[in-house]
Amino acid sequence: MNDSDWSRLLMRIGSAEDARDLRGMRNEIYALSAACPASGAIDGYYRRLNAAHDAIVRRAVRLAEAETARSGIGSPPVPYAYMLFGSGGRGEQTHASDQDSGLVYEDRPERAEEAETYFAHLSGTVVRMLVEAGYPPCEGNVISRNPAWRRSLGEWKRQLDEWFADPTWEAVRYLLIVADGRCVAGDERLVRELKEYYYGNMPVHPVIVGRMLDNTMRHKVLVGVFGQLLKERYGEDSGSLDVKYGAYIPMVNAVRLLAVQAGLHETSTLRRLERLREAGWLDEDEKSAYEMAFLLFLRLRLMTTERTEDGVRTSNGMVSAAKLTKDTVDELKEALRIGKRLQRVVRKRTLGEPGGPHRGGRT
Repeated sequence: MNDSDWSRLLMRIGSAEDARDLRGMRNEIYALSAACPASGAIDGYYRRLNAAHDAIVRRAVRLAEAETARSGIGSPPVPYAYMLFGSGGRGEQTHASDQDSGLVYEDRPERAEEAETYFAHLSGTVVRMLVEAGYPPCEGNVISRNPAWRRSLGEWKRQLDEWFADPTWEAVRYLLIVADGRCVAGDERLVRELKEYYYGNMPVHPVIVGRMLDNTMRHKVLVGVFGQLLKERYGEDSGSLDVKYGAYIPMVNAVRLLAVQAGLHETSTLRRLERLREAGWLDEDEKSAYEMAFLLFLRLRLMTTERTEDGVRTSNGMVSAAKLTKDTVDELKEALRIGKRLQRVVRKRTLGEPGGPHRGGRT
């Protein structure tokens, strides 16, 4: 695998003629990704991998526009942006990726009905094409064909107001999902305005941060009080480690909450860490330690158990015992201790207790 291979693949994705072409090119991504890279190159590897995923989504949007026009519905009646959430929004998708998506379009009251008809058809077509290309829809229904995640900018703002005003568990979960959203196709200005409105709401709803903390701390780092790894004890995954929910997600959540409190619009976890350091919320040693741990978690995510069913690749998020060598276990124990320390720091910072970051502020 080298940069020229990826560059040629991206060019071919950009000229794919249908979902079948996109599926073949997604299979080529796996072929180019045959060997897990060394830890020192993992961030560059993820950038290339996610650039390929982005290109497939972007091409699916363009193909869907053409199909919608052929159907007689026409062209986009107003500017719009297609968004990715979850690991796609953070630029952290692995080989087995589903669809977490949304859509925002410009407010034009005189064309509201036309816009809803058009974007309902467009988003449904995009989702279908990506399913055919090997990307299953989000199990939680956070997807652009769902009207709840496909709105005009004004409707999106009103929905954010409702979530901020009534911070139930589900509303807070949705607000955290929006924090990871980014534009992958269309008019980025719309997503930028949506995110500015989102961050502008944070200071006037201080209770929401406490609710976000509860959600953020839901997943615990899988290291015991004596430094032992907390592996699966029963079933077919006995002896495996849940890297997704026991390492990766806890760190993603903790860094995201710090970034939200700091008013940082970045979605990548690594970029959030860098911006938190620049804003004075982390010092260089803290940033470096958290970055080292997170890069290991990214590498281990590529080692999780994958299955292919009906041509769709999925992962259970587990690293099998056979892949947990002594060196890997030693690295992992240290990284998990760092992740656990980060969770304590975030809790203290959010609750205003001594020992949390106290420098910097909203930028």
